[in-house]
Parts: sequence; structure tokens; C-alpha cells
Amino acid sequence: MTFKKRQHFKKLLLVELRRHAAHINEEQASALEITNDDVKNSDLALHDVIQELALKLSDNESKMVADIDQALLRMEEGSYGMCVRCGREIDERRLEAVPTARYDAACQAAVEAAKGQTAGPSL
Repeated sequence: MTFKKRQHFKKLLLVELRRHAAHINEEQASALEITNDDVKNSDLALHDVIQELALKLSDNESKMVADIDQALLRMEEGSYGMCVRCGREIDERRLEAVPTARYDAACQAAVEAAKGQTAGPSL
């Protein structure tokens, strides 16, 4: 991968990092707001479900931030764009769609099949 392409993907990753970090803060603030404002006016069980959902969304955003961090580390190491399973180059179209991709399409399909997710390769 050329230096110019790496810089392009690094910009994509940093934009995604900022976006996900902002979502984490917004979702945590929402969860706290729900906790503080709605306890008196709603069923406590419903309140707990809504708060748990908001916090789980934050967990998903946190996972995305971790994936971006790992991709940036691979970039620093010089292994970004290479499949961590087979060592082949990941197609640039796949990296455009999923800049955090660790596997090429074939290995992603194999990993998902091993986990029982046989719907076909994901992006």
C-alpha cells in the first residue's frame, strides 16, 4: 500500500474515531439524563430497560473505538491492509467500506462460519 493510500485510510479512521467518541459521550449523557429526569414519571422497570439499552449502545461505540485504535496501531506497525489471518492484502474497496477490517473477504467469511454466522461475508 502506498504512503498516499495509508494517509487516506488514516484520515478515514480518525474521522470515524471522532464520530464514535462523540456518540459515546452523547449516549452516556442520555443515560444519565434518563436516570435523573424520568424516575418520578415512569415505571421503574421501563426506566431500567431504557438505561440498560443506552449503556449497551455506549458499549457498541466503545468497541468501535477499540477497533479503530487497533487499526491505527496496525498502521503504525506497517501491517495495516494485510489480513491478520492469512497475510494477504485486503482489497482497498473493502477497506473503503470498513477501514477497521482485519481480515480479507475470504477469511472474514471463514471466521463468521466458524462462529456460526453463515449468512455470507460481511463488509
